[in-house]
Amino acid sequence: MSIAYIEFRHGNPTRSNTAGFSLKTPKGTRDYNDKEMAIRQKMFATIETIFKRHGAVTIDTPVFELKDILAGKYGEDTYQGGEECSLRYDLTVPFARFLAMYGKDYPTLRRYQIAKVYRRDQPVMSKGRMREFYQCDFDIAGTYDPMIPDAEILRLLCEALSALDIGDFHVKINHRKILDGIFQVCGVPEADIRPISSAIDKLDKLSWEDVRKEMTEEKKLDPLVADRIGEYVKLKGDHTLLETLLCDEALMKNSSASQGLKEMGLLFEFLSIFDVRYKMVFDLSLARGLDYYTGIIYEAVSKEVGQRIENGTDEGVCMGSIAAGGRYDQLVGMFSGHNKKGKPNLEIPCVGVSIGVERVFSLLMAQQQKEIKSNETQVFVIAVGDGLLRERMQLAKELWDAGIKASFMLKNKPKLDKQWVVCEKEQIPLAVIIGQSELDRGEIKIKDMRSKDISQGKGVIVKREEMIENIQSRLASL
Repeated sequence: MSIAYIEFRHGNPTRSNTAGFSLKTPKGTRDYNDKEMAIRQKMFATIETIFKRHGAVTIDTPVFELKDILAGKYGEDTYQGGEECSLRYDLTVPFARFLAMYGKDYPTLRRYQIAKVYRRDQPVMSKGRMREFYQCDFDIAGTYDPMIPDAEILRLLCEALSALDIGDFHVKINHRKILDGIFQVCGVPEADIRPISSAIDKLDKLSWEDVRKEMTEEKKLDPLVADRIGEYVKLKGDHTLLETLLCDEALMKNSSASQGLKEMGLLFEFLSIFDVRYKMVFDLSLARGLDYYTGIIYEAVSKEVGQRIENGTDEGVCMGSIAAGGRYDQLVGMFSGHNKKGKPNLEIPCVGVSIGVERVFSLLMAQQQKEIKSNETQVFVIAVGDGLLRERMQLAKELWDAGIKASFMLKNKPKLDKQWVVCEKEQIPLAVIIGQSELDRGEIKIKDMRSKDISQGKGVIVKREEMIENIQSRLASL
C-alpha cells in the first residue's frame, strides 16, 4: 500500500491526433453513469441512515494532508517521501489529526465521514481496487469502559451490511494483544513482530506454505518459531474457540495475550446481547497490517464472494473484505506532541469501522436483475394534438409547487409516441394527459404507466382543480 502524493504535470496529453484528445479517465479511476449513480446514492443514503441511528455527527477534512501527518502511519509497506502534501490514504489518520487539534472541544465524539481517499497501488478495477474511491467511516472517540463501544461498532457494521442487502456475510475478528502475545510466546523477536504480523495478514490470500516461506526466507525468522506460529494462526471458529485458548497455559502466562483473551470474552458477551455474535468468526490469522491498531480488529467478508474465491469459479469477484476496522488508542497521542515526561499531551482512545463501498457497489450491481430507474420523476405531462406548450408548463409549475417531481418534453410540438417513449424509458409511474378538448371542459387525464389495465383506456378523467389531490393520493400508494 502506498500514499498517493500530489503531483502536477504540464505538457501534452497521453495520446492525441488530428481529431483531438484521447478521451479516457486516469489510471485507477472511472466515471459512473446515471444508472450506477442511482445505486450508489441509495447505498450512501442507507449507510448514512445507520450511522445517524447510532448518534453520529459528521465532519469534513481536507482531501490532502501534510506529508508528515500521513507518512509512516500505514504499516510496513508505506512509501515515504514525495511532495510536501499527500492525498489522504484513508479517513482514520485525518480524523486522529482532527482530534489532536480540537480534542479539548471533543473529548468524546461519535463521528462519521463519507469521502474520497487515494492510493497509489496497482489498480484492479474488476475487483473494486482503485486509486480513487470512497470510504464510509464510523468512529467512537473517548474513554469508556472496556469493549462497550467496540461491541456497538460491530453491531452497527452488521446493521449496515444487512440493510445494504448484499447477501450473507460474516465478520472475522481478532485482538492485536492476543496476536502480539502469540508472537511473544512463540519466540518472535520484539523488533520483528510488526513485519511478521504483516506476513500473517496475507493468509487470506496466500497458503500457509507461502506465508511461512516469506517469514523464514525474506524476514529471516527461525523456521521453528514460524511452525509454532502456524499452530496458532490456523485456528478459527466461533466464540467457543475462546475457551480453548483460555486453557493454553503458555498464552495465559503472557500478559498481553491474557488481557486480550479477557477482553474478547467480554466482547462476545456484549455481542450476544446485541444479537450479532452468530455473525462473528474468531480468526487468529487476522492481523490487519496497519500499525496503529492496538486492540480488537475485524474484517467483514461476503460469504458469496468467499465461496467463489475458494471454489475458483469466478475470479472476477475475488475482492477481499467489504469492511474493516479496529481499536486505535494511541494514534491521537502521536499527533498531539509530548510533555516533559515524554507522555502525549492528549490521549483519546478510538475504535471504528470503514465500509468498502466500492466493493459493496460491485456486489449490488451484480445483483441487479431489472432496469434501474435513475431519475425520481413521478409525473410526466403529455400533450395530445397541438403541443400545448404553455399549458404543459403551467401544469408542471403547479405540480412542482405541490412538491411533486414532474417533467415534460422540452419541445413546442412533441410527437405523442415520443412522449410515451420517455415515460416508459425513464420508468415514470404517472402521466398527466391533456388535449384542447379536455382543457375546454376543465379536465385532465391521469394514467398509471405501470399498469397494463385496459380499463384505464387513454387515462382516467379528473377535474382540473382535483389534479394535485388525485396525484398525491396515487403517489402515496406507490
